[in-house]
Amino acid sequence: MQPLYLAVGIVVLIAVVVDIIWTTLWVDGGSGPLSGRLTTGVWRGLRILTGDHSRALSIAGPLILTLTLAMWIALLWFGWTFLFAGGDTALVSPQTGEPADWTGHFYYVAYTMFTNGNGDYSPTSGTWEIASSFTTATGMAFVTLGVSYILTVLGTVSEKRAFANSVTGLGERSEEFVRAGWTDEQFDGLDLPVESLASDLSELADKHKAYPILHYYHSEKGERASAMAVPIFDEAMTLFRYGVDDGAQLDPALVENARSSTDSYLDTLETAFIEPADEIPPQPDLDRLQEDDIPTADEAEFEDAVAELAERRRKLLGVVQADAWHWPPIDEEESEPRPNRAGEETASR
Repeated sequence: MQPLYLAVGIVVLIAVVVDIIWTTLWVDGGSGPLSGRLTTGVWRGLRILTGDHSRALSIAGPLILTLTLAMWIALLWFGWTFLFAGGDTALVSPQTGEPADWTGHFYYVAYTMFTNGNGDYSPTSGTWEIASSFTTATGMAFVTLGVSYILTVLGTVSEKRAFANSVTGLGERSEEFVRAGWTDEQFDGLDLPVESLASDLSELADKHKAYPILHYYHSEKGERASAMAVPIFDEAMTLFRYGVDDGAQLDPALVENARSSTDSYLDTLETAFIEPADEIPPQPDLDRLQEDDIPTADEAEFEDAVAELAERRRKLLGVVQADAWHWPPIDEEESEPRPNRAGEETASR
């Protein structure tokens, strides 16, 4: 018997089983310890290697998903191989009666994990027969879990891109989103879209918490990137809440519900190891609302209110930066310097 091989096999199997169950079945747990670190490592490596090239980063999600599944299968394979290698003649060849070597153990585990075996090697005792049964069980069960995980992730990727399209369809910056519903005297027609988008975002937040890999599905186009859409949506709600005159505001209940959905989304960042940005992003520009004769709040009061949201807005910028995008608007060329209250130039985005 080889106690070291036996111990290595048991530790590896426990680690991979915990990681698979954690990632696929524990809704509130996010990614498992192994898959979570693999995810962030691959993403950061791709950003360095590609220089944040958007098209290259679009393969990050599929690549991470593939590598995660490959890691799980490989660890199961190696774990069972070490376990059988640690036994005292766990497997023998029926034809020659010779004990299996490392190649034999590796081969036996491979076909036992994915089939019922082909008889090239046989367990030497009841203990190893039971171990073989568990090898088949883990292989089939966890491959099935892996396939279910893939289907769920891919379905949610489509949902998050649909959400982004819905937001950016109303405006590619927060001020444009607000102006989309103004009808000279009041906001008309935005109640239903805002309510629907808030519901969609709340659902996406739950799925991002369960499957943090969703944060790493990068879209080539900004209008389909949820990392751009969420800040546009939340900054629009900030404008409705603090930037629009009290007599013209959107239904406050809808606005607060939408902001609550963003809170839920921001709560998922920790599971994806996304940190708030070091700096505070530029604030929305009330002048753009005034161009459409939208009654606005006092600018000084608005700036004070926005200043109190600094931590929230740093988190939003952290989402944008983590996905290798820039602060909205989607088209960076729209950004122009404008003076702030102190007379300093800031970017109007």
